[in-house]
Amino acid sequence: MAIEVIMPQMGADMTEGTLVRWIKQVGEHVNRGEIIAEIETDKATVELESYESGTVLQHVAGEGDTVPVGDIIALLGAPGEALQGEPARKPPAETPVRRTIDRAVETVTAPEPLSPSVAPMPATELPPAPAPNGAREATPALTPGGRLRVSPVARRIAHEAGVDVSTLKGSGPDGRILRRDVEAAMKSRGAAATVPAPVAAPARAALAPRAPVAAAPAGGEIQPLSKMRQAIARRMVLSKQQQPHYYLTLDIDMTAALAFREQLNTTATAEQRVSVNDLVVKACALALQRHPKFNAAYGENGLQFHDSINVDIGIALDEGLIAPAILDCGNKSLGRIAVEAKDLIERAKSGRLRSDEYTDGTFTITNLGAYGVETLIGIINPPQAAILGVGSVMPQPVVREGEVVVRQVMKVALSADHRVSDGVEGARFIKEIQGLLENPASLAL
Repeated sequence: MAIEVIMPQMGADMTEGTLVRWIKQVGEHVNRGEIIAEIETDKATVELESYESGTVLQHVAGEGDTVPVGDIIALLGAPGEALQGEPARKPPAETPVRRTIDRAVETVTAPEPLSPSVAPMPATELPPAPAPNGAREATPALTPGGRLRVSPVARRIAHEAGVDVSTLKGSGPDGRILRRDVEAAMKSRGAAATVPAPVAAPARAALAPRAPVAAAPAGGEIQPLSKMRQAIARRMVLSKQQQPHYYLTLDIDMTAALAFREQLNTTATAEQRVSVNDLVVKACALALQRHPKFNAAYGENGLQFHDSINVDIGIALDEGLIAPAILDCGNKSLGRIAVEAKDLIERAKSGRLRSDEYTDGTFTITNLGAYGVETLIGIINPPQAAILGVGSVMPQPVVREGEVVVRQVMKVALSADHRVSDGVEGARFIKEIQGLLENPASLAL
């Protein structure tokens, strides 16, 4: 009997996803755990793993289709297995929630007019977008009838960035312009427009990341929200409405931790180099093992304690914030966490997250230290029980043994769900993190 592959729910508020690309074609064998397709949600593009082994018998959904959560997108089975009685792909009209093909693959004869605040770049300034590694070779997006095929997400990103889609080549099916094509064009445009800084520019200006400069909206203009911003808004309102937050802040002396990190990095490879955030992730993983309530979730029947410690780390993208997870941190060394964090950030920015990294987080760390922010108080990522906000490590005067000395201090703020834990439990938890970071040798055990 054929095995149904369905559109997964990757996030509590996800109702549909767009099938960006099939990795496994009809007739190919797929093993359990192998990537079968790429799915785009409101906030990220993720790789969909197969939960069963078998031969791909049928693609029920096509590339570019937007499919409701729970609907069948493919069928697996034995080679040559008949599909009698199995659902065939329905036309869009038979599934009211599903977008029509005309919406999923928008066909236009000219680019949509841009708002007054977004000026299109001249066509001569936008080189054709190169296809990413591993993608099919880019082909012209114009059909024989002279029409342009653009995915909804690609069209939205191009509109927001002022990219003229008619100048691009699509790497999708039938030359369809996809998100990666627009992002490649934006990157090429940014590289071409880069002007070297004056030699006399202060070196300190390069220390903090520079935020992208967006065109200022015209007075009275309403700027539509992107799908990612809408998803963030829904989740944050849900968190503040349903999860009673309490907050605790603490100063952590990071002087010893910075010296420990420097010693580790003298012999580490580029992939193994430890960041301050890696130290915080490892300290939180150890503290969560000793204080499991903060790795739990509230439910009407009681607290659900998770088997694994999966630490979400906040990653800023041009379109908004996502927080994928470093999985099973409790069983990983500091060096392993450093390697996986770099890989996770790289794949998040290139749209190659796995579904479990996107959905299985049990605790979140949000860190704005690179921007010089002193204190960050986060909003809990539902249904998790807590989030740790991390600020910048800054030299500050402190009293040690009756004398004022300068130490490297980092402020952290714990936001926790009062239904799951009380203030005194939160204090013990955050003090545990402090103790681990102020005695960093324990992080290597």
